[in-house]
Amino acid sequence: MKHANLAVLLVFLQNAIALTTTSTTLDNVPFANVTGSVNDRGVCQCSVYLPDTTFPVKKVEMLEIIAQVLSEKFERELSKVSQYTKATEMYEQKIRNLTIRVEHMEATSVSYTELDFQLLKLEIREMERLVTELKSTLGGSNVIVEQLYVEIQNLTLMVNDLESLDKNNILAIRREIVALQNRLQECEKNRNQTTIPSYFPPGSCSHGGIVNISQPYVVQLNWRGFSYKYGAWGRDYSLSTPQKDLYWVAPLNPDGRLLEYYRLHNSYDDLLLLKNAREKRIEYGEGSGTAVYNNFMYCNLYNSRDMGKIDLNTNALAVRKTLPNAVSGNRFSYAGVGWQDMDFAVDESGLWVIYSTEESTGNIVISKLNETTLDVLHTWKTRQYKPSVSNAFIVCGVLYATRPVNTRKEEIFYTYDTNTNQEGRISIIVDKMLETIQSINYNPSDQTLYVYNDGYLVKYNVIFQPVLH
Repeated sequence: MKHANLAVLLVFLQNAIALTTTSTTLDNVPFANVTGSVNDRGVCQCSVYLPDTTFPVKKVEMLEIIAQVLSEKFERELSKVSQYTKATEMYEQKIRNLTIRVEHMEATSVSYTELDFQLLKLEIREMERLVTELKSTLGGSNVIVEQLYVEIQNLTLMVNDLESLDKNNILAIRREIVALQNRLQECEKNRNQTTIPSYFPPGSCSHGGIVNISQPYVVQLNWRGFSYKYGAWGRDYSLSTPQKDLYWVAPLNPDGRLLEYYRLHNSYDDLLLLKNAREKRIEYGEGSGTAVYNNFMYCNLYNSRDMGKIDLNTNALAVRKTLPNAVSGNRFSYAGVGWQDMDFAVDESGLWVIYSTEESTGNIVISKLNETTLDVLHTWKTRQYKPSVSNAFIVCGVLYATRPVNTRKEEIFYTYDTNTNQEGRISIIVDKMLETIQSINYNPSDQTLYVYNDGYLVKYNVIFQPVLH
């Protein structure tokens, strides 16, 4: 239609030029006889029509040039249409051949391999690329090319469907065999490398630090329900009675800040069965950095820079002391966990607190505490920014910091050894049940990490590296 309109316009312009030339010849007559009349006063009158002698020569020349240019363009476009028609016929023939091959593969029970499908896809992609180039060269819409493009896309879908159906299940079986072979090789490799973890007595530090973490063991959802996503839990550790069983669970209120209720269980079975629980209320705890050591609970007191020591027998606040220079008010909490300005930790040697100061500009600060008076015995300053860490714990005087890898993986990536004042980088991947880890408490009695994971109570066994002599 586009080329037909161009031809009509060209004929019109040529006729216009010829008509203009003829009119000019007639108008160049120098004079002519004219009939007149006499009015009532005897005056002779006649009407004279003077032709417009101004002839637009330049316009006619311009019109001739335009007509010539349009004529050349028309010839070029007509030549392109001929080429496009031949190319379209060739592509249509290729599609018919491919369709016959696909229908034959679909109708027969002859075995076919993944290579057959890949060859088909390769040919279809090549045709799709050529048709796309053909479309781009056309100035306007072309129904034949558009239809050809749609047919190629439909053919692609047909081949994909045919591959997914795979009546003989040849591809599926082959892929399954390859996957099983890979898994077998992996299993064989791991079997050859598997060694029994070295045993270290509870409370011992005669090892080379953490080398791995076990798979998670989900104990249960906290007793207050799924809405209580923030909190902490663990097992009491006492130097005098390391085998004592006292499990505690301290979920925060749904605001993720106030620690109001906690429960105590005298055995692991009681915890699992949710029986014989002693439920306590305090109304002044803040954040999920809680820890229990030697029958006392340690936490950050609400809306302050104060540390609190709570007697679990009487539920009374035994000691309240300000942590020097510590920031508060959710200033430098862990990543993804609010109001954990102070994170209390217990290891083989006693009680610690992990926090930040204005002077450290948010970097982690570690202080060893006197568990009786809450006085700071010694302080270490690290170069690790606390809000970039998801959580931390201490084992044998070594700080281990974690960060999220994705919604199902966490990484222990940073260490600070208070015994040598040395920082280090490691990479231990830890599986987790849900996305956010709110707290990690280590217990030297059973060398276990007690993790509060989006409301769930989860345990991990810690695997230590033997010291090489």
